Amino acid sequence: MSPARNAARKAVLRTLAVLLVVVLTAVAAGYPVYVRPQTDQPRPADAILVLGGTASAQRYLTGLELAADGLAPTLVLSNPYRPRDPVLDALCARQQPGFAVVCFAPEPRTTLGEGRQLRRLEAENGWRSVIVVTSTPHVSRARYIIGKCFDGELIMIGTPARLSVAGWAWLYAYHSAGYVKSWLQGQC
Repeated sequence: MSPARNAARKAVLRTLAVLLVVVLTAVAAGYPVYVRPQTDQPRPADAILVLGGTASAQRYLTGLELAADGLAPTLVLSNPYRPRDPVLDALCARQQPGFAVVCFAPEPRTTLGEGRQLRRLEAENGWRSVIVVTSTPHVSRARYIIGKCFDGELIMIGTPARLSVAGWAWLYAYHSAGYVKSWLQGQC
């Protein structure tokens, strides 16, 4: 093998090794944030807030179960979907025994918009503690963003995420970019 070809081969191998280290570092750093975030045990609160987003059906069911179990007198459902979600619209229109249901369309249609709406509801109702239900990969970022808007206690509940390797990779990138965006946006 010629010296030039050998040098090129070594450069490619070094580049691949660096890329592998970067990927493994990202996976290791993201694991406790996205795959195994800090969640809380459900306990009584002033309200339950269910965040919108992809694969939200499990989130809404979990929120309903927590409210039906008597953990809060108010269930707040975010409905950021356009066009509107007919199942969620029906749920919002129906009275539930034992707890009130409040639905809203966040503005902007993001976690920040949901946090801002929670801040308004906190001011109106004097809430000091809220259970927040979202998907497990979103728990840490939601805690960060909602925590900038809500001064009370956040009780974070994650619903399972069943994702492919490609889905996890996309979520790592998406939520990491979301952290940067939230940091750049500053306060609520």
